[in-house]
Amino acid sequence: MPSDEPVRELSRDECRELLKRGVLGRLATAAGGEPDIYPVNYFSDGDSILIRTAPGTKLLELTVHSAVAFETDGYTDDAAWSVVAHGRARQLDRQSEIDEADQAPLQPWIPTLKYRYVHIDIDALSGRRFLRRPEPERW
Repeated sequence: MPSDEPVRELSRDECRELLKRGVLGRLATAAGGEPDIYPVNYFSDGDSILIRTAPGTKLLELTVHSAVAFETDGYTDDAAWSVVAHGRARQLDRQSEIDEADQAPLQPWIPTLKYRYVHIDIDALSGRRFLRRPEPERW
């Protein structure tokens, strides 16, 4: 698609780079046939996603049904973008994994104790970039 098109599909490499630069996203779960979505801060190396959480609904849903979607986006004055990852989430339980996750630059944004790590292995990754321009004339 030419670069002046208002919407452009992103390559996997572009998606990976944008995912690595982001810090805030939304985790979508579906347990028992009911969808949920949670805002989360995260860290990504481009191939996987790491989040911290506390015991509760989000963690329970991931235990019941590990298939998740994750979305992050951003914008400037001229463009916006959105990246969506699909994959499998699992709580880290081996101490070696937890020790490694502790080294990631991932801190809670609010003053709560969040010492459970969830790792998402990315199976599919897609994204779009949007040019921000005035709305075209209707008639």
